Amino acid sequence: MNKVHRLFIVDDDNLFTHITSLVVGDSDLVEEVKVYSNGKEVYDYLSVHQDTPEKLPDVILLDLSMPIMDGWGFLDKFMKLKLNAAKEIEIYICSSSISPEEIEKARSISVVSDYIIKPLTSKKLIKMIEEVRGKEDPNQ
Repeated sequence: MNKVHRLFIVDDDNLFTHITSLVVGDSDLVEEVKVYSNGKEVYDYLSVHQDTPEKLPDVILLDLSMPIMDGWGFLDKFMKLKLNAAKEIEIYICSSSISPEEIEKARSISVVSDYIIKPLTSKKLIKMIEEVRGKEDPNQ
């Protein structure tokens, strides 16, 4: 079975990251899950590994409201990294904001795959991972 190699959760909510990590782990659809508490941490990781596609994530679950560097700041810097040549990374915004303006803004950013309003149910999460798997292996 084809698995998603790497999924990054970028969120400062410890309960969300813990539960999401457990659901992803129990699904057996992802080989490795990494958690970052702000956009700067994950941006720094991606900057260091931008020329090493096998160390880059397949999926990033990104919160918008975080300390140090929020999701918007991360997206601005991410787009300047030009990682698409190395590997396509699916970015899903996972936010509790139901603001139509924020949803519209997020969905208008080319690197954002979708906007998911928290709480993120296990059913939604597994469906999203299965869709990413299907993109990686069209025979799925």
